[in-house]
Amino acid sequence: MKVLIVLTSHSELGNTGRKTGFWLEELAAPYYIFKDAGVGMVLASPEGGQPPLDPKSKEPASQTEATHRFEADVEATAQLAATVRLDSVQQANFDAVFYPGGHGPLWDLANDKHSIALIEAFIAANKPVALVCHAPGVLRDVKTPAGRPLVEGKQVTGFTNTEEDGVGLTDVVPFLVEDMLKANGGVYSKGADWGSYVLTDGLLITGQNPASSAEAAAVLLKRLA
Repeated sequence: MKVLIVLTSHSELGNTGRKTGFWLEELAAPYYIFKDAGVGMVLASPEGGQPPLDPKSKEPASQTEATHRFEADVEATAQLAATVRLDSVQQANFDAVFYPGGHGPLWDLANDKHSIALIEAFIAANKPVALVCHAPGVLRDVKTPAGRPLVEGKQVTGFTNTEEDGVGLTDVVPFLVEDMLKANGGVYSKGADWGSYVLTDGLLITGQNPASSAEAAAVLLKRLA
């Protein structure tokens, strides 16, 4: 069993002068759920190499048991430092794909033709696609074989407008995940802000926020089993 994990290569938080990237918890929690179950993983990003980490995800309030374990794991940090280029991977070599969030994906992966084609290929091959927090934003331009938005008519969730407002970035991000999912015809719902909330609809698994990353990975693992 092998899962592809796709991370952002984007590090600039709009025009704020601050840094962004992927959110550590959203990689670390799924990483160990997969690893401890004996599932192989390949980490990929648009540019390859070390993807940028959102510095706020390393602050004490954002740390978890999984993030501490990851940062102390020489093998895991080496794997992260050497992500493969996204344009070099094919869905045929994997059983599923998992997208951690952080704000970075809204700038690069949402527009990345390789990411879009890859998700479409996983769906066409009847393989599950899981995305958490801001990562459901990368579904914006993903289509069904009939050319309709992939999320149209699907039960989906993702980072809420109120959560984005809570971190003060409503006017910084290129688009709001909740608004985009609704605009593309997704049947959007949410749980309490900052609590775990995960939805499954067919091959699509979406989680609302960082707290949802472990549950989303567990749902994906159960699906693969």
